[in-house]
Amino acid sequence: MGRAEFWGSMPTILLVDNDPLQAFSRKSILERKFSDVQRVGDAAEALCLVEQPQFAGCLGLVISGLHMPGISGPAFVAELHERMPRLPVLVLGGGEDVAGDYAGGWVRFLSRPCAGEEMLAAAGELLGQHAWEAA
Repeated sequence: MGRAEFWGSMPTILLVDNDPLQAFSRKSILERKFSDVQRVGDAAEALCLVEQPQFAGCLGLVISGLHMPGISGPAFVAELHERMPRLPVLVLGGGEDVAGDYAGGWVRFLSRPCAGEEMLAAAGELLGQHAWEAA
């Protein structure tokens, strides 16, 4: 499996969110537009999945809800980009987090609260950009 699959099928979106209620809501919203949305509850699970070549080959976007124990949002994004440098990440910010905490062209920051339609639009843009760059 490779990046060329983007043109033939929908890539996987990985939702990383430790809040079960928020994760359920976000996943439901994402599934309105995207057919393959997987959810994990913490950064460690996400990083383990990214290490699996079959999963990583289909991965097109990571969406992070940030409030994850054990690792900060910017540190998590940096770890992801160590493994997959051109992987788009959509960060749903909150609290003290600001867009300036996230460096790089493959990161998009949305302040909370963000509407479901705003999240869908940003996810679509990042997937489109990634598919274009990967082709």
